[in-house]
Order: sequence, then structure tokens, then C-alpha cells
Amino acid sequence: MKYRRFGRTGIEVSELILGAGNVSGLYTGEDRDTQQRLLRRALDGGINWIDTAFRYGKGKSEEALGELLQDVDETPYVSTKVGIEPDELNDIPGVIERNLVASLTRLRRESVDLYQLHNRIGSKVDGRLIAVEHVLGKNGVAEGMRRIQEQGLCKFIGITALGETPAVHEVVRSGVFDTAQVYYNMLNPSAAQAMPAAWTGQNFDRLIEACREQDMGIIVIRAFAAGVLATDRRHGRESMITSDADLESETKKAHAVFARLGNGHGSRAQTALRFALSNPYISCVDAGVADLDQLEQALGASVLGKLPDEAFRALGSLYKTNLKN
Repeated sequence: MKYRRFGRTGIEVSELILGAGNVSGLYTGEDRDTQQRLLRRALDGGINWIDTAFRYGKGKSEEALGELLQDVDETPYVSTKVGIEPDELNDIPGVIERNLVASLTRLRRESVDLYQLHNRIGSKVDGRLIAVEHVLGKNGVAEGMRRIQEQGLCKFIGITALGETPAVHEVVRSGVFDTAQVYYNMLNPSAAQAMPAAWTGQNFDRLIEACREQDMGIIVIRAFAAGVLATDRRHGRESMITSDADLESETKKAHAVFARLGNGHGSRAQTALRFALSNPYISCVDAGVADLDQLEQALGASVLGKLPDEAFRALGSLYKTNLKN
């Protein structure tokens, strides 16, 4: 396992971290034996960070990790998240504190290393889309998170960099947050590069560079694009979390990618991970794995290292055709 600088936090984080979310589904279930064996293998493989959230199984993921981490000698870094509901906007600092205290109870910890906003960010409130003013304004998310930092309930604070691209950039430019979860994969690399006119998808407008300017730790999420890059098997938990994307079109694009790249870069999942890991400016990739085989593939991708230059040249030509092989 390789380790990378986690922005201004001073932490050296494993370039793969263990995601315990809904898409993989393992830690929101009840199979403690598999959960324990996978956690043990992840730690043995050098992974030193675990990411969870209350929304993952309505606390089940946090509860499982809280139980399982009691039985290991290591003390990995742990991050979790808070989601603000539309009817909670009048007391954001209170919501943040109450939710973190509840998460800490489930995790059986006195503090977490990173607490993150789980909402998408926009220009105005729309369901779980939270407005910039509620993030940065008086009695907003930033203020509430600073308060829990002062209480010693978390060390660092971060955002999920999803929603409306200009709004996300505005929050990043504020310099308030230590980390960002950034959407970045072979189908949508716009967080790292300018995209050709023919390409379609939500354009994140080189968000990784914006995060680097603030010295933020950068966690890549959805390296598998909801699983379509990793496999053609579907489990029903696939969800599109960006605009201008749907499961059918993303699947077609994934097929075009592998038709062009072939099978010489490892499994499909390994190729997708190697793509993300090839970016030297990201801190880590959140690998949500459902079983031990998937974890072994992920660890193997770290060993294989970055993709060769010819793979990136092939992808560049595909983007010019909107990933039509």
C-alpha cells in the first residue's frame, strides 16, 4: 500500500480507503463474519482509513463498524457524515452536533477524524440540495462544524463536492473546509481536465485544481461510476449522483471504454481504480467493496500502479466522440 499526503491535515492516508456505503451494501447488512474478515484484510493490506455515514443503512454501517473496531488492535482513521434536511435549516449547528453525538455513540468513539457534509450544494435549497448561504453563512454548516471541532468531537471538516458545479467551487474557494469528496472516474474525468465539446456529463470544471489551491485533502468517490465500470452485474442499489447521467448511457460508455482499452490492465475494476490512482494530485480513492474478492482486486490495483500513457491517449480520443467506440 502506498500513502499520500491528505492535504493540509498532516495525515498520510492510504491511497485506498475502505468505503462502508450503500452501493457496496456490505456494512449496511447483518453478515458480521464477512464484515469482520473484510475489515481484517483491509487493515492487513495497509488501508488506514474507513469512511461511513449515518445515511448508510440509517446508522447500520456506523453500528457495524463501532462493533467490529472493538475487536482489532489497530486504530484506523474514521470519517462519517451529516445530512441536513430541508426542515432543519433553522438550527444547522444544533443538527450537526446532535447528529455527530449520535454517530459517535454508534461508532463507540469519543471523536472522529473527519466530519463531512453529506448534502449536495447548490444556489438554492431543493430537497437535499443545500444552498451555499446555508453552508457558509451565519449559523450555517461551516459555523456548526467549527463548534464541534472546538469541542474536540472531530479533528477535521469536509464536504461532499456534488451538486451545482459553480456552487461547489464557491464553497471550495472559501477555504473553510479541510477535505472534499470529488467525483472522478474514466467516464467523467472533468474534475481533473478540460473536456472536449462533444463530451456529455456534469462538468466539474477542474475541481481538483480548485481543491489543491486550498490545500484540501481530496477523496475520490465513484471511481467505479456506481459499478458500471467494474461489472455488468446489477444489484439494484446503483444510483446516479451527477446531472446529465443515467444508468443506461453510463453502461454504454463503460462498454466503449473497455472495447478500446482491452483487458490488459487488470480486471475492469482494477483498470477503473488504476485510472483514479494515476492522478498524483488526489489523496485517496474510496473503494466501496462488497466482498473479499473485490477487496483483493482493489489491493491488487494499488500494486499495479498507474495506467500507462497509451491508455490515457486512448481515453482522450474517446472523449472527443462522447465515448462512442
